Amino acid sequence: MSELHKFIFDGLPVRGQLVRLTDAWRQVLARRAANTQTGPWPQPVAALLGEMTAAAALMQAGIKFDGALVLQMMGDGPVKLAVAEVQSDLRLRATATVAGEVPPGATLADMVNAHGKGRCAITLDARGRLPGQPPYQGVVSLADAPDVATALAHYMRQSEQLDTTLVLAADEHVAAGLLIQRLPVQGQGNLSQSHVAREDAGDAGGDDWRRISLLAQSLQRQELLSLSADEILHRLFWQERVLRFEPQTARFACSCSRERVAAMIAGLGRHEAEDILREQGRIEVGCDFCGQQYRFDAVDVARLFTPPAQQPQAPQGLQ
Repeated sequence: MSELHKFIFDGLPVRGQLVRLTDAWRQVLARRAANTQTGPWPQPVAALLGEMTAAAALMQAGIKFDGALVLQMMGDGPVKLAVAEVQSDLRLRATATVAGEVPPGATLADMVNAHGKGRCAITLDARGRLPGQPPYQGVVSLADAPDVATALAHYMRQSEQLDTTLVLAADEHVAAGLLIQRLPVQGQGNLSQSHVAREDAGDAGGDDWRRISLLAQSLQRQELLSLSADEILHRLFWQERVLRFEPQTARFACSCSRERVAAMIAGLGRHEAEDILREQGRIEVGCDFCGQQYRFDAVDVARLFTPPAQQPQAPQGLQ
């Protein structure tokens, strides 16, 4: 089961979260592999997306926000865009746009930051956002980031004023992450759409933070992938007083629908939609996240551009 565990260190200004995505992550990979047009992602791309998905789940769980947290990596390498999206109830999905060869062992710099123009963006898209109201977004350069964890820890320190230690790992079975944060004395992070007013009383709690951060950094990639949450927390923090909360369950889910695709086709306009019909015989749209294929024939498209009052009524059943 894919689970996220929250915990705090009793009496210390430090909190933590541990996520292990198993069935949810394997479903993401299986849906991509089943897409006959694309096939599976290259292994380095799948690992990148796994780490991003685990990180997005950790960040989403750390804020009080009703909506989607979208983590994006974009740049000038063969991976033009990688996206992980996690809802407030930990429904998640992920995808990547690959436009070039990704060799085995490719790094984040190789895939996204080939010429130093890579960026990481974190977007909060509120469920009840008003028309015309932009979502909250923060952007950080990937120029000096060797991996996803370093990029996001830098983002949290620079943009959110939160000291953060992040350990991430992913393979074809598990996407996992450990996040440790030093809590601000006053205020909350910008990810919860609040202004940070950090006023540390000297170095209060600094020694405790550094000790716990070093313990977290000692976690090895294979340990994160293979050990259970209980084993990881005991192995790292057996000398600390750790208070744990009930775990939360994460699952794969996609928000695509035929209605949303129909609205997108309607947005193209009648002439462009009819041009596609003439060329291809139908309009077919596939969801990059879940692989679902939506097909619209000439009758379906005509219905999209016919006012409801002018559409023929469905035939009644036989009496």
